[in-house]
Amino acid sequence: MILEAKNVEYTYKSQKERKVLDNISVRFEEKKFYTIIGTSGAGKTTLLSLLAGLDSPTGGTILYEGRDILTKGLNYHRKHHVSLVFQEYNLIDYLTTEENVKLGGTDNPEELLLKVNIPQEAWKRNVMKLSGGQQQRVAIARALASDAKVLLADEPTGNLDNQNAMEIIGLLKRTAHKLGKCVIVVTHDKHLASEADEVIQIIDGQTERNTLGIK
Repeated sequence: MILEAKNVEYTYKSQKERKVLDNISVRFEEKKFYTIIGTSGAGKTTLLSLLAGLDSPTGGTILYEGRDILTKGLNYHRKHHVSLVFQEYNLIDYLTTEENVKLGGTDNPEELLLKVNIPQEAWKRNVMKLSGGQQQRVAIARALASDAKVLLADEPTGNLDNQNAMEIIGLLKRTAHKLGKCVIVVTHDKHLASEADEVIQIIDGQTERNTLGIK
């Protein structure tokens, strides 16, 4: 077990104390590909944000390798334990493809760009000149540049066509199964969800596993 949400609760105080997560406990392992699904507003992205250390639960604990992530602080957790991929890519628009990947923590982005199928002629090109699918692959390469054992992705195929989405799904699966990382993805995409080793559905603030009969 690498990452765990233990008896986690989260309440939106700005929305009349609406509890979006209610005593959730879920564990994640290395070398596995997980998807988190649920209706809009169910708390999928909230749970991902808590796992990433972008926010703190109003109750319960987030554990990394059995230790509360608050022990060393949320900044340490974000820097050393997790890497993030967002739907909007969050690339630096004035940098090249290579330079964006280097921001993930590597001096040798070429190997990672090859792994995500970015052609060599695009490496020194401004990243905004790439297609949406290529930009998302660059964002994943940047995440892979980190030594973090956990990769968290929020709707990584949400802006992509079917072909590019399939490529991203395959890349995420390889990241878990070949590179040994724990990959956790929030998605509305039923096909992406069906590719996971384990599906976690959030319903009424609670988590259920494999509720759709997927794998």
